[in-house]
Amino acid sequence: MFLGTHTPHLDDKGRLFLPAKFRDELQGGLVITKGQDRSLYVWTRAGFEELTSRVRQTPFTRKSSRDFMRILFSGASDEIPDKQGRITIPPVLREYARLRRDCVVIGAGDRVEIWDAAAWQGYSVEQEDAFSAMSEEVMPGVL
Repeated sequence: MFLGTHTPHLDDKGRLFLPAKFRDELQGGLVITKGQDRSLYVWTRAGFEELTSRVRQTPFTRKSSRDFMRILFSGASDEIPDKQGRITIPPVLREYARLRRDCVVIGAGDRVEIWDAAAWQGYSVEQEDAFSAMSEEVMPGVL
């Protein structure tokens, strides 16, 4: 499980240090792809295979399913962290997420998300006020 918020920097070659606490789980390889809200999603290979299996169960005849699959898979990149725990984020994904030097890497349970630091700050501020009210709608009876 991936937890926490980290603030690594993107270097001039488009590489990002993975948080130390995430490295063991991701060292065998990962898949990075476009996420929602102009973020990037990082999955373990096994996690991405599981997601792929679930996505493939959606009706291919449904336009929204085809559209989702196209964006998800066309932006996906297999990566293996180097010995220092860095991954290279392909240019097309850096552009999509508008990544510059300052990034935020968050644990999102079963995946990691990579955000531009300013975009994450704006998103966080926007969501903070709604967080308490959301729990009743998202998880009734749990919190």
